[in-house]
Amino acid sequence: MFYVQRDQHNALVRVEAQAFTEATETLPADHHEIQAWFAGDAVDNSLKQLKQSDLEMIRVLDDLIQVLITKNVMSITDLPPAAQVKFLERTQARAALGGLSELINDDETGLI
Repeated sequence: MFYVQRDQHNALVRVEAQAFTEATETLPADHHEIQAWFAGDAVDNSLKQLKQSDLEMIRVLDDLIQVLITKNVMSITDLPPAAQVKFLERTQARAALGGLSELINDDETGLI
């Protein structure tokens, strides 16, 4: 059973497993509105995880491109012009902050 609060349009605005003073009714866990409420939370959480993962992957790709260029496996000119500009901007910004140091956070283990 879930305790729910509805707005003036009868839409759910709050769902809790424990009773709260603003609760207007209770609904069973298998009710379609409860299922939709928590499905929305799952989507939001997945999107947040993907956004964080995107930020982390950008750092990995920056590092990979830098290593490949340093080892003469590829040249910056192998990248499309727009990518060259973005890569150079990020490289300059990272150089100002310390370059490639701390590729792995202190709380991470292993190699990238």
